[in-house]
Amino acid sequence: MSDPDPQFCNIAIVDDDEAVRVGLRSLLRSYGYAASAYDSALALLASGALGDYHCVITDLQMPGMSGIELLEQLRAGGNRLPLILMTAFPEATLCKRALQGGASCFLSKPFEANELLRCLNQASGSFPTHAEE
Repeated sequence: MSDPDPQFCNIAIVDDDEAVRVGLRSLLRSYGYAASAYDSALALLASGALGDYHCVITDLQMPGMSGIELLEQLRAGGNRLPLILMTAFPEATLCKRALQGGASCFLSKPFEANELLRCLNQASGSFPTHAEE
């Protein structure tokens, strides 16, 4: 499998911590990815832009709706959008639940840029293709 082509990947970042959102968005953009950031899973869902993304990178623990709840809601609705979960509090049971629920990858904060890129590469096999306009 080849690396995902950044110029064709639009990524949504969901985290309640502004510093994490800003940092991840900057990191992804430095590698050529398009990235938008949301302060909650509910904000992402309410944006109406979910179909514009190739992948979602979300925090696990957030107020309102957790990253796992976002994953489960997407899968229950038939949405197969790749989702990468990240957390500062990795627990084996949560990791197992996330991966069994269809998460593409599970990252423990803090993580290195190459770990995130590995996860994006892993998820790229299931990136949705958007019809060209």
